[in-house]
Amino acid sequence: MKLTGIDRTILRMVQRDAKSRLEDIAEQAGASVATIQRRLRYLRENGVLKGETAIVDPESVGQGMTFLILVELERERLDILDAFRRKIHSEGQIQQCYYITGEADFALVALARDMNEYRDLIQRLFFDDTNVKRFRTSVVMDRTKVGMNVPV
Repeated sequence: MKLTGIDRTILRMVQRDAKSRLEDIAEQAGASVATIQRRLRYLRENGVLKGETAIVDPESVGQGMTFLILVELERERLDILDAFRRKIHSEGQIQQCYYITGEADFALVALARDMNEYRDLIQRLFFDDTNVKRFRTSVVMDRTKVGMNVPV
């Protein structure tokens, strides 16, 4: 799929603020509001725009601790990987999950109120899973840069 200059302007603006006014996007892109509406619909229908979300400050809702977790599995059969992905996907405290190369198989970003809640999370996710060989956790000291913006 080839993106136009208008598409790129739309993507830059809605990544900064998903509530950008159509008129502001149209002015920035040098296009009509109708064109912007049509291009936004096209970008959504073709999966370029996967969704629009609000960014919530974790500390404001009592989720003040962030953890980076590297998980190494015993086996990597497709059915086992899919089962692990489903389990991770259903867990609300896991913000992000990446299937990676290197020493670990998955890298997770998790939130918790405190260490006790984190301990409960890892017990649910890893201790009863015989396919989890090991996991290593780093506690985030400071959220220096957080975002999901993609350069366009």
